[in-house]
Amino acid sequence: MSDTDSYVYDEASGEWVAAADAPAAAADAAVVVRDSVGNVLADGDQVTLIKDLTVKGAGQTLKRGTLIKAIRLTGDAQEIDCRYDGIKGLVLRAEFVRKR
Repeated sequence: MSDTDSYVYDEASGEWVAAADAPAAAADAAVVVRDSVGNVLADGDQVTLIKDLTVKGAGQTLKRGTLIKAIRLTGDAQEIDCRYDGIKGLVLRAEFVRKR
């Protein structure tokens, strides 16, 4: 194994980290996403909307209380990726949802 293979670049810290320590560094950098009332969200959770939201580009409004199934975290503390009938690539702000 060469010297270049034993180190990886950690973008969060801007430093070269030993490859053995890289998974630990990635786990420390995990973003915690919280809903409107402070519950921690995870991939696959179900959420409900807490207010009516107009979806730009889709020409429709998602009503308060709408159930969104199987969310995915994006790495941003305020955005979650999800699917809804008829809307592709829907990204919601975590402040407008509540964990079910």
